[in-house]
Amino acid sequence: MKIKQMFEKGTVFSFEIFPPKKTSSIDTIYNTLEQLRDLKPDFISVTFGAGGSSNNNTTCEIAQTIKEKYCIESAAHLPCINYTKEEIVKILGEFKKHGISNILALRGDINPDIPPKSDFKYASDLIAFIKQHGDFDIAGACYPEGHMETDNLVTDVLNLKKKIEAGAEHLISQLFFDNSYFYSFLERTQIAGIDVPIEAGIMPVTNKGQIERMVSMCGASLPSKFSKMIQKYEHSPEALRDAGIAYAIDQIVDLVSNGVDGIHLYTMNNPYVAKRISEAVESIIRS
Repeated sequence: MKIKQMFEKGTVFSFEIFPPKKTSSIDTIYNTLEQLRDLKPDFISVTFGAGGSSNNNTTCEIAQTIKEKYCIESAAHLPCINYTKEEIVKILGEFKKHGISNILALRGDINPDIPPKSDFKYASDLIAFIKQHGDFDIAGACYPEGHMETDNLVTDVLNLKKKIEAGAEHLISQLFFDNSYFYSFLERTQIAGIDVPIEAGIMPVTNKGQIERMVSMCGASLPSKFSKMIQKYEHSPEALRDAGIAYAIDQIVDLVSNGVDGIHLYTMNNPYVAKRISEAVESIIRS
């Protein structure tokens, strides 16, 4: 099923997972999926190799298993900065072969140790290329507080519009911890004439190191309420985990109450956290 069709039925609730590290068994992700399946997300997206590494075979295998074994729709991430057109065509062929019809098209992170290739400079270039090579449902990424490399928020939303014009049919946002930034972002997209569904990306923070890594990578702002929570419970892992879950639930309730198109939960492969949040918001989302 194409993900764009899901938005016609109401608020979409989806998960993101990532393949295990090369030093770990792939069975670890299947153990996670066994626990996530009962939460019945609308779809599960599977990340690609971060920072220029390539684990696309694993991504493809996991995405196929999600569809065929667990009967949940899947989406495969596809970054382009380190691939040629020929390599992307090959990857798309693998997706088709394994029945994967939904793609999250990304530029990808620039790895200082790996010189980027020149065929695709922006995600919009990849989106246009995918449209020429198959009947895929294409999602794009968006950034409520602006991409870290953008000059300003106006330029950022204009670049986002290029993704839509290239063929992106819905969007998934980067994580954020202050819903007001997301609402301001939605206003900018409306002014720019962007009218595709937009899922809000929510990451429940369960430890201090996790948030420090995420903020350094994406530049998300930390509201005072959130920072006080981290400071108060940083030396109590269980309390911080529960506070992070409660904070994410509060974000989701507010977003759904304000008519958000969907929630994309960054699970960090933690089924316990995903279960706690899903059970707390299920009746709200499905209503």
